[in-house]
Amino acid sequence: MPGPRTFRQLINRFGGAGAALDALPSLAARSLHGRTIRIATREEAMREIEAARALGVRFVTTGDPDYPPLLKEIADAPPLIALRGASWAAQRDGVAIVGSRNASAAGLTFTERLARSLALENYVIVSGLARGIDAVAHRAALETGTIAVLAGGHARPYPSEHARLVEEIAERGLIVSEMPIEWEPRGRDFPRRNRIISGLSRATIVVEAARRSGSLITARFANEQGREVFAVPGSPLDPRAEGVNDLIRQGATLCARPEDVISVLAENAGAPPRKNLFDDDARDGEETLIDELDLFSAPDGSAFEERSAPARFSVPSPRNASPIPTSECKAMARRRRMPTRSSFLCSGLRRSRLMT
Repeated sequence: MPGPRTFRQLINRFGGAGAALDALPSLAARSLHGRTIRIATREEAMREIEAARALGVRFVTTGDPDYPPLLKEIADAPPLIALRGASWAAQRDGVAIVGSRNASAAGLTFTERLARSLALENYVIVSGLARGIDAVAHRAALETGTIAVLAGGHARPYPSEHARLVEEIAERGLIVSEMPIEWEPRGRDFPRRNRIISGLSRATIVVEAARRSGSLITARFANEQGREVFAVPGSPLDPRAEGVNDLIRQGATLCARPEDVISVLAENAGAPPRKNLFDDDARDGEETLIDELDLFSAPDGSAFEERSAPARFSVPSPRNASPIPTSECKAMARRRRMPTRSSFLCSGLRRSRLMT
């Protein structure tokens, strides 16, 4: 599945979605070594737009004022996201609260108190809509503002038992997804979602997590993004606390009460990124979350020399990016995957012409 780097390369090289679409077949033939790119038809693009409209979902690009400013800062910010609910929630500072699906009673109680206290300090609570810690964090912040990040599309929230909670969040907060509207979430999609959870937040708090918990992936993303990482200590006899206790040993800030978070965020506003909490070697063997395509190299590894007409605008890395014009990249990043391992570019490329 192509990602943000591929998107930026195409826009920078060709100056717009239309020119990029025209060039894709020849680029793929020369550089992808037999892998295929499937471009969505106009009809498919229109169906996606209509499906979004029926659910009250709107598409937002990095050039739109509604795009979350904190998310825009991360290196792999999605070029386009689908929002449902109140855009104001994404304009405030967020704090992510994540943890075990099979949480303890004490963990759930602490999560509720933590979320309510942070909400009173005007922080929006961000989480992933999962069972356990996530759901409690969302419910505790419904009145003041919460953001749920989906692993799938807006028409396929997971788990299905949280359908009522989804509607409540849509009425009072915000739901975010980077996936196609009808996308059924798969295992690989949840770590992708986690980078958005941390990207929307000034800090990530892990309440309970086993050593191989997905919540630790969120903490790692937060650390890589230069955001604060907090961990709530737990009993050494409880496997659900092994991951959070490890985080504290590795240098995460201990969170035993809401004030621990509030004071650190107040003191470190605008401060440089904290130290690396994770062993870089631990990534060996991990599956790549975003399948960026090398479209601009010849089979022998050399770069193509031919150049297109001068670009009307360019898209630098998100950390230093100027806004991307909505008319050029609206719906460009709606990613699709085929049942095989074949890769094809953003199905929304075709739709960008419809948005101009």
